[in-house]
Amino acid sequence: MSKFLRGTIILLIAGFITRALGFINRIVIARSLGEEGVGLHQMAFPTLMLVVTVTQLGLPVAISKCVAEADAVGDRYKIKKILVMSLFITISLSVIFTPSLIIFAPYLADLLFTDSRVYYPLVAITPIIPIVAVSAVLRGYFQGKQNMKPFAISQVVEQTVRILFIAILAHLLLPYGIEFATAGVMVASILGELVSLFYMFTVFKIKKTIPIRKNYFKSLKAGKDVLKELMSVAIPTTGSRLIGNISWFLEPIVVAHSLALAGIADHIATKQYGSLTGFALPLLMLPSFVTFSLSTALVPAVSEAYSKRNFGLVEHRLQQAIRFSLLTSGISVIILYIFAEPLMSLMYGTSNGSQFLRIMAPFFIFQSLQAPLQATLQALDLAKAAMINSMIGAVVKLSVIFVLASQPQFGINGAAIGIMTSTVLVALLHFASVMKVIQFTLYVRDWIKLTIVTLLSGFAGYYIFKTCFLQEPFIMRLLIGIVITSIIYLVLLICTKLIHRSDLHHIPIVNKFL
Repeated sequence: MSKFLRGTIILLIAGFITRALGFINRIVIARSLGEEGVGLHQMAFPTLMLVVTVTQLGLPVAISKCVAEADAVGDRYKIKKILVMSLFITISLSVIFTPSLIIFAPYLADLLFTDSRVYYPLVAITPIIPIVAVSAVLRGYFQGKQNMKPFAISQVVEQTVRILFIAILAHLLLPYGIEFATAGVMVASILGELVSLFYMFTVFKIKKTIPIRKNYFKSLKAGKDVLKELMSVAIPTTGSRLIGNISWFLEPIVVAHSLALAGIADHIATKQYGSLTGFALPLLMLPSFVTFSLSTALVPAVSEAYSKRNFGLVEHRLQQAIRFSLLTSGISVIILYIFAEPLMSLMYGTSNGSQFLRIMAPFFIFQSLQAPLQATLQALDLAKAAMINSMIGAVVKLSVIFVLASQPQFGINGAAIGIMTSTVLVALLHFASVMKVIQFTLYVRDWIKLTIVTLLSGFAGYYIFKTCFLQEPFIMRLLIGIVITSIIYLVLLICTKLIHRSDLHHIPIVNKFL
């Protein structure tokens, strides 16, 4: 099995576990804080991610790419220079931005957000910045070596610790006010990231392949030659992510002010935004652990193939990633569309936000295409094209949100339409950018087959849920409906040969039976 597939499978398994733990995390938050608390959480979090993006400076992707290329020729000293220079940059930026965010937090809460209570979770989460910065460097190193296990395990550890402390801190702080309970949730995130960093650092030390502290400043001075190489990938990648995070940072501000223009009160706007981004979007992003795993493994795999000018292998890797992404997102779209209301009620104790699932689910299959396409652009030294595409998508999203959400007849649904429009547009722009550079065959027949399989499975699942097992308890009926729908989808994929026997051989447990 190739490093790409082995790394992808490790990340898929860990991603599935992490996503399951993440949903437990969100359920605990939702039931502890309610829609209003989730709204405060979701308003503060984009600000943090904007600062983290600037601090990381796009280095995780750049490190992964440069380490993969250096490892391909056995240049260990260059790998050390990459790590030394990256740590210096991220730690220096952390020292600048961590106190800056604390200082400007009151102004952000009072001037930009319509709810001043955002101040407390915003300040509480700030110490996570240097932790995430150092973690990003280690993550990029392990990904560049195509060793996905340390990062995969660290994700599981981080989520487990986070859930434990969320349950404790939210319960202890809730009597003091919803804003303090939300701040407690943020502190739990810091503790999770800290334990995750400790694990990755321990693994790195045990391996002892690259002695970082030995001749650190000498390596730093000698690393000036790799700085340009790192920045050639990091800056466009940062631009792309910065655009996305600026868009995410502005999103709650635009939504809040747009809903105010539509005549919706501040506290109601906070609750509605919490339903959209805290309840509905996490469910819509359900298949993202697959696309994230694929794209994470794709950058070093495509970089290695591209450095050897093996364009056939580049296309093959991308075809694999897109096919797996589409197959997994297909069943997610079916389940989320059909079972929107019962899923929301089961997970969050409220059906508020189920309308967002039905509006957005059919179009969110494009979300599964974005990550592997963007990873390919970065690996092909086309991060600038990805940045421009993201910029166009961000401008369109915010424009659509402002125009529609400020209209009483649309309200918060206008924000959902804006997010959906941007998702589709960016995926199509990424696809067009890739097509300009590498030869890429479109298997239209397979895409038509997948559409038919998705529709047939959807109709079957809807019929089963509405007419069968009505005597069963609600939870059992929902689980039976999801399982049967998934089985029908899988059987149809095999019958239409969208899943081949060779695909099953790559799954270790199934391979034993084959």
